[in-house]
Amino acid sequence: MGQADGSAGLGARVRALREAMGLSLRDLAERSGVSAPMLSQVERGETSPTLAVAVKIAAGLELTLSQLLRLDEGEHVAISRAGNRRRYERGGHRFEELTPPLPGQRADVSLHSLKPGATTGGPSDPPMHEPGSRETAVVLEGALALFVDGSRHDLSAGDSVTFDADLPHHFENEGGEPTRFLAVIAAGLRRS
Repeated sequence: MGQADGSAGLGARVRALREAMGLSLRDLAERSGVSAPMLSQVERGETSPTLAVAVKIAAGLELTLSQLLRLDEGEHVAISRAGNRRRYERGGHRFEELTPPLPGQRADVSLHSLKPGATTGGPSDPPMHEPGSRETAVVLEGALALFVDGSRHDLSAGDSVTFDADLPHHFENEGGEPTRFLAVIAAGLRRS
């Protein structure tokens, strides 16, 4: 791979990450301390940044240099093994993160189990998701009640629902059987 290929690949990656974060060239210039014209040249693959400039760009994108250059990703595939996932439990609500914490990730998938009478959070809990995010839940088994911004929605196995996740919301299992559902949180999709 020649120098030009490397510059073009890095430039395209910088642009994709910047756009995924909803940043303009000027925004990234302010965050990184690298001038907008220099960033533009890097993104177009016209120049290969010095190490110092690459470190600043990475910091502006909230990444380490190795994440930006993909040095720490041996593969473009990340497998989350059933036995090694991050698990959390709180009062009859158990959930596992199915997606690994990768840089620039814009969606998270989690598997939830609710015992009878359990809830994912109280009606007065603040929304946990960033402004503009959406959530899709798929009920795998059991019945589930979703409360979003004061309104109730009843779901059964096989049903799915998509809603604005930055509104106050929680799930409840009011039945006598355990409920399992998948949740996908997509960050910052909606533009107000």
